[in-house]
Amino acid sequence: MRFTRERKRLWLAIAGSIFVHLLVAFSLAAFGRPSVPLPDPEDRPVELTMIDLSATPPPRVPTNPAYLETDPAKESKEEPKEKTFESNANSIAKSEVPASGDLPVPSQQGKDSPFLQVETQDSALPSKEAQAQPQVTPPPPVATPPPTATPVPTPKATPKPKPSAPRPKPTPLPEPVLTPEPERLAMLTGTPPPPIRDPNEVEATPPPPEPTANPALLRPRPQRPPSAYQPEKNQTRITGGVSDRGPSAVNAVGTPLGKYNKAVSDAVGVLWYRYTKEKRDLTSVGTAVLEGEVDRDGKIRNLRLVSNSANESFANICLQSFQEAQIPPIPEELVATLPDGRLPVTFSFTMYAN
Repeated sequence: MRFTRERKRLWLAIAGSIFVHLLVAFSLAAFGRPSVPLPDPEDRPVELTMIDLSATPPPRVPTNPAYLETDPAKESKEEPKEKTFESNANSIAKSEVPASGDLPVPSQQGKDSPFLQVETQDSALPSKEAQAQPQVTPPPPVATPPPTATPVPTPKATPKPKPSAPRPKPTPLPEPVLTPEPERLAMLTGTPPPPIRDPNEVEATPPPPEPTANPALLRPRPQRPPSAYQPEKNQTRITGGVSDRGPSAVNAVGTPLGKYNKAVSDAVGVLWYRYTKEKRDLTSVGTAVLEGEVDRDGKIRNLRLVSNSANESFANICLQSFQEAQIPPIPEELVATLPDGRLPVTFSFTMYAN
């Protein structure tokens, strides 16, 4: 009896479920039809879109191209057609060997390095400027007062005496000739009387001597200009697609931001090379990466050490070089283009084994 009741309940549940599903299906069929009948697919018109490929502009260079310093010997007055890199000066891509790849850089032999360098040069620190010697300025000529004419008294004419009868001249007696002693020769030497001048003649006053100009003082020779700073560089092994023959170079455009980046790099690099040479015995081989920001006044903000594979002394030298660098202020035309008026900078310092 109990089993029969359970079978009835099961069949009733199945029947109720079927009824509910049928009811839902009929409801969707009755109320789910769209109000506007869809057109027949065969009656749709064929649409054809024409695209002018010649009017499509070529792909542009990224808005923030990589920075690469340009050597002064490779500067170009005209800009390259392809602006691949941003730099402190214009340069046109050339390669010393035939192209062997597709990258927009020259092919060259060199060392495997994560940094792109197209030339090899030794580091050089600027020589200390010699103290400028004070130039001796000649004293101004002393003004000589003009000569004043001294009045010369005109002598009065003396009346001539009347001629008298000539008197007979007495016969002179011979005088004895004395031989002077040697030491008294100077005393016995007579001085001839001055010539008699006509009293009517007026002695001309000799003109005063003209003031002699001070001799031209020799100016000190100009000192040689101090040697310019240049960082150490080593050519990187590159497989590029530049085909124009010439010294290895890239297509770079000189921009205000590129020029300022070089000024920051030079200010930090001068101190870094100087400190590493002075404390060579305290540092170890490795690489330190630092990040920071340069504000509009040229001050370093938010400086931090990202990584360091050398010792602590080397990291301190890198931090000291950043903190003591004399960085010029950011030009006004660049401040508005930078986030918060600050320039983010990242420097990688590497100490190689001798």
